[in-house]
Amino acid sequence: MRTLDQQLQHPQPGDDLSQLARRANSELEGATATEILSWAHETFGSGLMLTSSLADTVMIHLAEQVAPGIDVLFLDTGYHFVETIGTRDAVAAVHDVNLITLTPVQSVAEQDATWGKDLFSVNPDQCCALRKTEPLNRALAGYTAWASGVRRADSVARAKTPVVSWDLRRKIVKLAPIAAWTDDDVAAYIEANSLMVNPLLEDGYPSIGCEPCTSRASADDPRGGRWVGLAKTECGIHL
Repeated sequence: MRTLDQQLQHPQPGDDLSQLARRANSELEGATATEILSWAHETFGSGLMLTSSLADTVMIHLAEQVAPGIDVLFLDTGYHFVETIGTRDAVAAVHDVNLITLTPVQSVAEQDATWGKDLFSVNPDQCCALRKTEPLNRALAGYTAWASGVRRADSVARAKTPVVSWDLRRKIVKLAPIAAWTDDDVAAYIEANSLMVNPLLEDGYPSIGCEPCTSRASADDPRGGRWVGLAKTECGIHL
């Protein structure tokens, strides 16, 4: 791991975490994903968690090497492809992580009764807020740091993603250890480590979300299959 100054390695209880995040981002830009995760684990301990959409298991594989048994949060919206649920179950059985499934307050049927059938087709932002953002916000309240697999290559909106940032809305340190990875980097890591991936990745779905809102897309625009025909490009979790 790169040498960081004493305060960055060992923040005191009274330290301003937002300031810590800004300093860590400056120090860790250019560090490896393992170095970033190692710093986070050393700094936050069990306060560190990982979210995964289970399109692939790159971040899970990286995290379990640094923090065996780390909490991995998966949002079960009730609208996932069966392949995604199957990948979740396989990860729980194979990887050294504590996989936690988050669910919305309402079931799909209850949401339909409250908001009208298929809210995703009428107001997808509201649907994402109810089935993704709200459950995650509830869960994040119990942690100090949150790591995800967001990458700058994902989309224009993510092109400036910092490796460490302060999530002002949720008051939590946010990490993107593979922010600088290209698609080729991801593919090479998967191959080198024989990692499992969601079968949909090999069936024309480079970006996988809820089944009603996800279509096949070209490799040139991996998120082009999400919310087709709408200006919407993000569910709101990373905004």
